[in-house]
Amino acid sequence: MRVLLYGGGFNPPHLGHLAALERARELLRPDLTLVIPDGEPPHKPFPKGSPGSDERLHLSELNFGDLSQTEISDLALRRDGPCYMIDTVTLLRRRFPADELVLLVGSDMLFSFGTWYRSAELLRECTLAALCRGQGEMDAIAAQARTLEARGGKVILLDHDPVEISSSRLRAMLPERMGTAYLKDAVYREIIRLRLYGAKPDLSWLRDQVVAMLDPKRIPHVLGCEDSARSLALRWDLDPEEAAEAGILHDMTKRWSFEEHLAYCEKMGIELDEGEKKNPQLLHARTGAVAAQELFGAPEEICDAIRWHTTGKPIMSSFEKILYLADMIEPNRSFPGVEELRSLAFEDLNLAMCHALERSVKSLRKRNMEVYKDTLDACSWYRAYGK
Repeated sequence: MRVLLYGGGFNPPHLGHLAALERARELLRPDLTLVIPDGEPPHKPFPKGSPGSDERLHLSELNFGDLSQTEISDLALRRDGPCYMIDTVTLLRRRFPADELVLLVGSDMLFSFGTWYRSAELLRECTLAALCRGQGEMDAIAAQARTLEARGGKVILLDHDPVEISSSRLRAMLPERMGTAYLKDAVYREIIRLRLYGAKPDLSWLRDQVVAMLDPKRIPHVLGCEDSARSLALRWDLDPEEAAEAGILHDMTKRWSFEEHLAYCEKMGIELDEGEKKNPQLLHARTGAVAAQELFGAPEEICDAIRWHTTGKPIMSSFEKILYLADMIEPNRSFPGVEELRSLAFEDLNLAMCHALERSVKSLRKRNMEVYKDTLDACSWYRAYGK
């Protein structure tokens, strides 16, 4: 039996890793593939802020787990001390005593192979399969292969057109809301959910995720709120992309039924008072704030703004005010005085909050609806400011 071994840091695992493995499997036809995320690197530690072993293992499962006859192994992750491939192969020999072990390496690793720990033993135990980047480097690689074969090894050269991305480059891209093109969606979704690598969601990706959750009639409002929140943030020297993210997420649970809101509140330990239980229109702010963190790893500032975007409260942060006002003045809103409120939001946030809350209270009372206590308190607080 031929067993293909593919080790690496996979920090994070990306489409380049996947394409390399698929190409190797196509050419080598292994009976079994073992993907082996590294434990502690022997020469260079993982960069600061890297996920732990369990998280890298899970990301690897998401990246490679759909491949047939493939196992994602924690063999290297569970060992103490430096992670040497010869130690992993020695353990694997107990499971595969008479089988061919084929170690997949890049061409750069082929050139440095002689410096590997106990490389001579590794040559005896494994066939090396080297991914080559095409004819341009083939002569040098072939010469290195002959050198290793003269030492008793067996080397297979695999022609491969790589995906031009590295894990280090991806780690730099993720905090800049980039990198989706180089990651499987399941991997990217998990990175965003846990905010690994300091990642922030690509807004186009996030928009697509949330739009799929919305009633189609609500989509223009959400997109309008995103734009207004971004514009207000620019005016008031706040992060426009954080504001846009809040705008995208703010109504993400609006489509849920009353029963779905209650079930989620019970599941997530969200305590509702009697006023909230009587008014289903209030619940999407409560559930949305928690769901934004649970599903998309939204930071506290965004979750708090979602929490208060419907009722308001006294002494709101500037970020919370921006989302509250963006929700009310986005371009699809049409009511008497909306243009004045739009202008005021760019002139005086507190005065705009005063006018917006007063309008909300009047509108609710006109429809014979009970005004929630937080809205009344907020209205009183900002009315005092307005005076």
